[in-house]
Amino acid sequence: QVQVAESGGGLVQPGGSLRLSCTASGSLLAINTVAWYRQAPGNQRELVARIIGESSPNYADSVKDRFTISRDNAPNTNTVYLQMNNLKPEDTAVYYCYIRGYGSGWLLDNFWGRGTQVTVSS
Repeated sequence: QVQVAESGGGLVQPGGSLRLSCTASGSLLAINTVAWYRQAPGNQRELVARIIGESSPNYADSVKDRFTISRDNAPNTNTVYLQMNNLKPEDTAVYYCYIRGYGSGWLLDNFWGRGTQVTVSS
């Protein structure tokens, strides 16, 4: 079993910053893709940022130059970050961590966290 947990959400004023963290634990043998998605009330879940393999990150147009996705590549560490700067009210959403990787038995699967709320408001 693989568990994915996000942390770091909260309430921030417009123009402020937050750093989200995501940690995967359990029987995760290797990672193929890491990503952050978000879902605002009444909207579909949308991709915010993604890293596939060793490629460069890609971002939604709405967050380019403000958000940065990164991975902690230390041995036996499966942590993903999302640094969010210059936050805007329209960034308000539940943010979900997504990992595509190999679980026990080297089966490729998708793993989701439960989400962390980010609210941008004055």
